[in-house]
Amino acid sequence: MTPDVINGLFEFVGSVLVWMNSYRVYTDRGYAGIYPPTVVMFWLWGLWNLFYYPHLGQWWSFAGGCSIVAANTIWFMLMRQFGRRS
Repeated sequence: MTPDVINGLFEFVGSVLVWMNSYRVYTDRGYAGIYPPTVVMFWLWGLWNLFYYPHLGQWWSFAGGCSIVAANTIWFMLMRQFGRRS
């Protein structure tokens, strides 16, 4: 396995976990114990990776990065929509 494939797998597994967070915010109709700027920071890092990975020719990482950016986008939108639960 190449480093690109390994990194791509980490990105994909990370995106599955973020999708699970999104589902939880949706079903709970809110969130607790999460600092939203952290979500934004990792979303911005993911956007950077979408620019960076193709320049390195790391297409598996790019594909995983697309998934994690999409998941973080939905997660943050759901957090904004439903707000913090007390």
